[in-house]
Amino acid sequence: MKTLTVFILCGGKSTRMQSEKGLVLFQEKPFIEHIIKAILPITDQIKLITGSKEYDYLEYEKIPDIILDKGPLGGIYTALSNSGTEFNLILSCDIPLISTELLQELISKHTKEAGITVFASESKTHPLIGIYSKDILPIIKEAIDSDKLKMMDLLAKVPHQILNIEESENFPLTNINSADELNDLNINSI
Repeated sequence: MKTLTVFILCGGKSTRMQSEKGLVLFQEKPFIEHIIKAILPITDQIKLITGSKEYDYLEYEKIPDIILDKGPLGGIYTALSNSGTEFNLILSCDIPLISTELLQELISKHTKEAGITVFASESKTHPLIGIYSKDILPIIKEAIDSDKLKMMDLLAKVPHQILNIEESENFPLTNINSADELNDLNINSI
């Protein structure tokens, strides 16, 4: 896959974390910097989906949501609407353990027929670590217009590819949503 744009979804009200999720510190660096570090060996085509000025210290283009308050689906809609590439890597801003290797695996195993490619284990599907085709924009717009905002509902509507991973591989894909989860992460990564 020659051309790929990476979008990090920095939006979200983050009610459980009580702060801007992508800027929560882990090992003395904001989550978003861990994610960018994992992406850079693959591409420097990185854009942030955010309306927050708190990310202005990063040199990457920031794009506010086109349609507000539509959750991750609204962020993906904004990303694909602003993409110049057919395929796009969409990542949430709360996955500080993501690795270059896992991202490379996702990219290398994606097939053109799939509108979306994501990881899943027996217990969890990870829709916010995925390759999304620009071609599915009309389907996302329809979902937003009818307020059907669940990521799993979108997955069911689009030709997609699930990359199965072992339960033990779930850890680097874990999204951190609360202070308790952050505490567990700090303990488990010492």
